[in-house]
Amino acid sequence: MSTAANPYAHFGMTAAQAPADARATFIRKTYIHLAVAVYAFAALEWALFQIVPEETMQNSITWVFSGWNALIFFGAFIGVGYLADSWARSDASPAMQYAGLSLYVVAEAIFFVPLLFFAKEYTSDIPALGQVNVIGVAGVITLVMFGGLTATVLISRKDFSFLRTALSIGGFAVFGLIICSMMFGFELGMFFSVAMIVFACGYILYYTSNILHHYRTDQYVAASLALFAAVALLFWYVLQVVISLSSRD
Repeated sequence: MSTAANPYAHFGMTAAQAPADARATFIRKTYIHLAVAVYAFAALEWALFQIVPEETMQNSITWVFSGWNALIFFGAFIGVGYLADSWARSDASPAMQYAGLSLYVVAEAIFFVPLLFFAKEYTSDIPALGQVNVIGVAGVITLVMFGGLTATVLISRKDFSFLRTALSIGGFAVFGLIICSMMFGFELGMFFSVAMIVFACGYILYYTSNILHHYRTDQYVAASLALFAAVALLFWYVLQVVISLSSRD
């Protein structure tokens, strides 16, 4: 693929153009950084649960299911995706990329606290499964879905960049639905959460494909940031679906 045909290639060699060993190193670094980001997120959640007063988390539960929350969360996801994409098209310094990844992990950890507190304190029983850890269930489902989607791209080597237009249109539709729910006072509900899971899966396919075909071999931090944003979005809505399927004590 020529540099003119690929806007990601203006400042270096893309993974598709690189020798096999360089491409493998890039992919390995991307997923190592993603794993570190996920572990850092989990560690921050543990720390926040030790530091934040339970009363504060209790009072924040109503906010976490509000329309504003959904709008901010989805807006942050879209913004980070565009930021990572712009870094992959430019010569952004590694320090700037690391700062962006670190800041987003911290922001997501803070943002998730009320939802995780709600899941931990108020739900524990899922029909047909009995007493379970709903956060753990959601985490395993997210991991399995992410692993399956990643394997689909890496094994098939298919270029999913054609999803960009559909995902952009879908993003505007999501914003519209959230704003309408705020204006007219209706709940988005289970079907919206399921649709958002499909939407997040589309972005995982898209970003994974970009890693394989379009990102430069020095952009593993930007690539891991894009993937982390998509995984966080997937986990957020998977957890909401699991909560909806569970019953309160």
